[in-house]
Amino acid sequence: MIDSIPKRFLTPQRLLWTSVVVAIITITLKTLAWVITDSVGLLSDAMESLVNLASAIFALAMVTIASRPADEDHPYGHHKAEYFSSGFEGILIIAAAMGIIWAAGHRLFDPQPIQEVGWGLALSVVSSALNGGLAWIMFGAAKTHRSIALEADAKHLVTDVWTSVGVVIGVAAVAMTGWLWLDALVAIGVALNILKEGFHLIWRSSQGLMDEAVEPEVMSQIQATLEEFDHHTIRFDHVTTRRSGQRRFVDMHMHMPASWTLGRAAAVRASVEQALMSAVPGLRATIQLLPTDVEAHFDDVKDLI
Repeated sequence: MIDSIPKRFLTPQRLLWTSVVVAIITITLKTLAWVITDSVGLLSDAMESLVNLASAIFALAMVTIASRPADEDHPYGHHKAEYFSSGFEGILIIAAAMGIIWAAGHRLFDPQPIQEVGWGLALSVVSSALNGGLAWIMFGAAKTHRSIALEADAKHLVTDVWTSVGVVIGVAAVAMTGWLWLDALVAIGVALNILKEGFHLIWRSSQGLMDEAVEPEVMSQIQATLEEFDHHTIRFDHVTTRRSGQRRFVDMHMHMPASWTLGRAAAVRASVEQALMSAVPGLRATIQLLPTDVEAHFDDVKDLI
């Protein structure tokens, strides 16, 4: 089904605009569900949707910045802006979880009856369906565009869906059993679940900002490509990689016979660079040429003092 959607509608910016609109709709539905039921569980669900809205707006801003071309002040581009989006979303999730725990804690010791359960649950289910459908589309687009901002927003939407499922089950259980305290307990359980997701997003963001190496499967593609050129006259060493948002970078040394002309050596290097960038979309390769009998030295003692 997702393949039938025109690609122009699956860009990060368009999907995040859609996320903003869906967040506004779900906030309206969930707030209405809370108002007519007076359920603290449904209140916690509505609070998380507020976080969805703020996160989508911030992610949209960061994706727009990340798409800017390289300039004099940012020669490697602006791709890392997406990591700020992921970290910010994690912080908002944690803040929402703490607010839910605070509200539910009071209701746990002073339980209140729930009204109009049927309407409240129906509104919650409709909003969950909207979030679930959008998250499914965004996961596919995040993989295509290698966008951590889209992936973070999609994960948050999935968390919101599971939150709503838990709330619906809890509110239905309260209606069937009459155990009013169960409503607050479900809300606290929901908060603990989204706390975990919030910390995970912050950790993922921090790793990206610290120039984390490329994924193992990408490194395998790089090594396989280099093996096509690696033989008795050419060898590669000091292969290092890093990720920066949608971009991936690899640096290495290519050793070759000292008798080769500069033109021949440059032609081989160009072939290696082209093969690497064809094998790994979004990769930027930097290759330093060295004679076979020359080794580069790193970590000079003076640099470590």
